[in-house]
Amino acid sequence: MIKFPPEGYLIKKSENLEYQSSIEGLRKAMEENIILETKADMCTSSHDLIVNLPCMNALMPREECAIGIAEGKTKDIAIISRVGRPVMFNVTGFIEKQGIPSAILSRRKAQEKCITEYLSQLSSGEVIDAKVTHIEQFGCFVDIGCGIPSMIPIDEISVSRISSPADRFTIGESIKAVYKGTDGDKFYISHKELLGSWEENADMFSAGETVRGIVRSVESYGIFVELAPNLAGLAEPKEGVEVGQTASVYIKSINPEKMKIKLIIVDVSDTPLRFENRYFITDGIIDRWQYSPDNSSRLIETVFQ
Repeated sequence: MIKFPPEGYLIKKSENLEYQSSIEGLRKAMEENIILETKADMCTSSHDLIVNLPCMNALMPREECAIGIAEGKTKDIAIISRVGRPVMFNVTGFIEKQGIPSAILSRRKAQEKCITEYLSQLSSGEVIDAKVTHIEQFGCFVDIGCGIPSMIPIDEISVSRISSPADRFTIGESIKAVYKGTDGDKFYISHKELLGSWEENADMFSAGETVRGIVRSVESYGIFVELAPNLAGLAEPKEGVEVGQTASVYIKSINPEKMKIKLIIVDVSDTPLRFENRYFITDGIIDRWQYSPDNSSRLIETVFQ
């Protein structure tokens, strides 16, 4: 079980629901500092979150909704955007209004616990779990635990070039990532190192095969076709081919020394094709990752320190 998972992981777990089913369960969770999860039902005009737990209503005060809210480092849109979505929290107390009890919750406290007991303990090169929360042209934002955000730059997503992170990820998708390091309250991660080396990907194909790929770039000298997230080949020029199309390609040759795969485009279509992210590494710590074959004249690597 992941100790500090991205938000959305705990919400349907039986233990999580059991703690929330009674005031005794909530008190026990508070005493033992256990992180729970539910969905935020509404955001008030003062940007407090209102939560309806199975046994009672609950309030998450504005400054407890996320790390950095109180200091002005995190914008209030981070609170508003949680309505209808899962939020992890610690129970911090109880109040009564007109004889009706309510719980006081803190997402900030859960996030601080995640940083202290998990993220700050990570080693550079360690494989972690993440969840895609937002996609921009320049990168993909992910939750790396308890709603704590990080961003994978577009050039760190895969070796094969993409025009947008949306070519590789979808919002809500659970992914693996590699922790690189931290600078203050920012956590840096990568992704391409988990998708296999040139040889690991090329070994899935053989010269003489005809396979499907995605057109990623059209140049005067040829057309780059992605065969896997970390592998692309160069096809001979062909009229009428556009970026994003699905291409049927004949594999003419595979050259590990030059890291080149020569292709011939047989046909193209507008039928969408998306490759799943196949992870060659799913856990542990990577000290050094080499993409290029040992006999290649070029060295492409990542060294984690």
